[in-house]
Amino acid sequence: MVKLTVRERESIQEAVRRFRKLVERSGIKKEMRRREFFEKPSETNRRARLRAERRTKRNRLLGIV
Repeated sequence: MVKLTVRERESIQEAVRRFRKLVERSGIKKEMRRREFFEKPSETNRRARLRAERRTKRNRLLGIV
């Protein structure tokens, strides 16, 4: 849960900007997008497999072991 206390002499725009940064850093926005629609477990596994394949391919090309 993200909590934000408004500082003295801080405008609402500055507080909203800080709140957005906090939400972005905490990963809430990403999690909401991920949970927006139901995804079958097979689709989740497929995406994870493809991500791992891309990662290994990129590491191989860069020479990282």
